[in-house]
Amino acid sequence: MKKLVIDVVALITFGVFSTLAASQSASQSVAQSTSVAPAAAQNFVRPNANLFTQGIPDLPQSIADRVQLYSDFRGFGFVAWHPVQRQMLVSHRKGSIAQLFLVSDPLATPVQLTDFTERVNSASFEPREGKYLVFERATGGNEVDQIYRMDLATKAVTLLSNPEERHDMGEWNHAGSKMLYSSLPIDRTAQGGTRATISTTLRLLDPLKPENARVITQLPGGGWWGFQFSPDDKDILAVQYKSAAESEIWLISAADGQRVRLLPEPNSTVKATHYALGFSVDGAKIYLNTNREGEFGETMVYDRQSGQLERLADAAKYEVSGAAFSKDRKRLVSALNVDGASELQILNIETRKPISAPQFPVSTVGQLSFHSTTNDLAFSVNSSRGPSDIYVFSEATNKTEKWTQAYAPAGIDLSSFGQHSVIRWKSFDNRMISGLRVQPPAKFVGKRPVLIRIHGGPEGQSRPGFLGQYNYLVNELGIAVIDPNVRGSTGYGKSFQSLDDGYKREDSVKDIGALLDWIAQQPDLDANRVMVMGGSYGGYMSLASAVFYSDRIAGAIDIVGISHFVTFLESTESYRRDLRRVEYGDERDPNMRAFLNRISPLTNAKKITAPLFVIQGKNDPRVPFTEAEQIVAEMRDNGVPIWYLRADNEGHGFVRKENADFQFYAMLAFMQNFLLK
Repeated sequence: MKKLVIDVVALITFGVFSTLAASQSASQSVAQSTSVAPAAAQNFVRPNANLFTQGIPDLPQSIADRVQLYSDFRGFGFVAWHPVQRQMLVSHRKGSIAQLFLVSDPLATPVQLTDFTERVNSASFEPREGKYLVFERATGGNEVDQIYRMDLATKAVTLLSNPEERHDMGEWNHAGSKMLYSSLPIDRTAQGGTRATISTTLRLLDPLKPENARVITQLPGGGWWGFQFSPDDKDILAVQYKSAAESEIWLISAADGQRVRLLPEPNSTVKATHYALGFSVDGAKIYLNTNREGEFGETMVYDRQSGQLERLADAAKYEVSGAAFSKDRKRLVSALNVDGASELQILNIETRKPISAPQFPVSTVGQLSFHSTTNDLAFSVNSSRGPSDIYVFSEATNKTEKWTQAYAPAGIDLSSFGQHSVIRWKSFDNRMISGLRVQPPAKFVGKRPVLIRIHGGPEGQSRPGFLGQYNYLVNELGIAVIDPNVRGSTGYGKSFQSLDDGYKREDSVKDIGALLDWIAQQPDLDANRVMVMGGSYGGYMSLASAVFYSDRIAGAIDIVGISHFVTFLESTESYRRDLRRVEYGDERDPNMRAFLNRISPLTNAKKITAPLFVIQGKNDPRVPFTEAEQIVAEMRDNGVPIWYLRADNEGHGFVRKENADFQFYAMLAFMQNFLLK
């Protein structure tokens, strides 16, 4: 089941499916091209049948051989506690793609429960006895999630939802017999392939009798999530996400679907984020996270009778990136975002005092969840020294147990991997911008080449974590990796987060220019050998950096990035469009349309003289392949080196190991050709 978290960037990023004639023409132009001539299979790494390549030279098998030790790291993600046993569901990859496993004891061998050709990483136990699972699964990266039931005794799987819509699981009722789920229409079912308006359907489902699913209400728009019942199952909490700067909390009647806005208060002009965490045990209060009183989100309690809001602790000094309550509502755990790294804080709700909490050095902690009967706290830890693992903290013993052991190939010394350090530089307006840096080991002398990796979002943040295959670049090739958090990033307060909105979009690109200036001042970095890459919004930033700074970079890698804001906004899946307009601007306004057209990388493709590598999943509902193919087609006419890789069975990024491996080999070849020479 999708966990209720404070940072909803992962739930609402961007996407597009361009229907403009120019995009269709670009797609046809690329599709009609052919890949490079076949070579002897024993000497080269060949793309599998789902991969389309253009402009990419034959990749010597020696590349794959050299990277082999860095190509099979496998961590764990927490999914759900068993309702009565001290067992947990985890997500883990044992082949090509992540599936669900059951872990019965600390460091016990995980038992595989699902074995599909598609990824499964969201599920929930039936909450009374845990006899069956309800889980979500999409196809080929299209994000059209469907809901299924798996009976654990027989492993029989039953589809519970309508395949013509996309669905999100909500919480179970307190009786444990039914669960909420929401549904959104998808554009392939719309006349003309798009919709002017969107509504979210909220349903109540008995997974054992899916034919009896009941529609509770229709909600306007596509930003509804976080549905959960009051203790008496009569009311439902819901969050309406309007933008990264604004969200509301609503109360919906489970009987007739009537709704009332709780926060901001009716007739209030307050514009802030409000994320519901849950009801008090008696249902009289609602806990939430909001930034209405300051720069950062903080936990407050709302009294339903008086309508009063009250802080649970002192004013926030840091952003809360995740939070969870114990079932008895006596404990609240929060993950504080301190310059990107996590600090756990556990609050005693009755005394409103912090109590002992586990701490880990320079890492990102997430996926927080209390067991319903033992109150044990499960959480994930991701650091530079290894893939994500699951830990459990017991307040009774004040001890933390490791429950999983991430896999790393034999011969790899994880302790040798470089750790993140925070760097800061002054941008064009004298504002300080920060980022994370991993420096190569001391065996590499002289000025080092640099790879700048720009995060997506834009309401996202680069945080300390495992580099995976990128450790090869650092440890074996001596490349310094810098992950900037340009303006618009989360984690630094709501004012900083709004600095790239609308007409200020290119100010974030200028932050990359200032970073290039900073690199030129560092005695151990080579300003003549810098490459920029990014995914999703970071893909746009990579393209924009190539527009602005082609004379200062060795190349750019665009992964599932936006090439033109107008085609993006006009063609994205309808349930995402209005949410993205708030961030980027409304292309229906003539002045904004002209601005978006002017700043789009496709409009300025002639200015890109640095080599470009574009990577895209064909089934991407956020930034579909036409965004990639129109920039590829335009760049072909420039005479600039342009490589293109498309996966026909992927969406917003490559999640299948065989595709991700080929992508990395190709990126490595691109760097060897243009960065390391």
